[in-house]
Amino acid sequence: MRIAMLTGGGDCPGLNAVIRAVTRRAIASYGWEVFGIRNGWLGLVDGDVHPLGLESISGILHEGGHYPGHHPNQPFQPGGQSGGGSGDRSGPRS
Repeated sequence: MRIAMLTGGGDCPGLNAVIRAVTRRAIASYGWEVFGIRNGWLGLVDGDVHPLGLESISGILHEGGHYPGHHPNQPFQPGGQSGGGSGDRSGPRS
């Protein structure tokens, strides 16, 4: 089994702890492969997917921000960014 985790940006205290716990349990208890999608939805669209292992998540509890990285763009929303667009989301959303 393969699973991937994606974070969509914004403040979310404790998210690194969740990513660490899910990765550890998936590997140790189930033998699953775990991947992190960098840069949120844009990373999913661009294929920015990287394996997460026990070594790669070691020490992330004390790091700020979201591991494996986040990006505020929502490419599937009006005004979102996919690739080289402007990504301006300051206007109203529908």
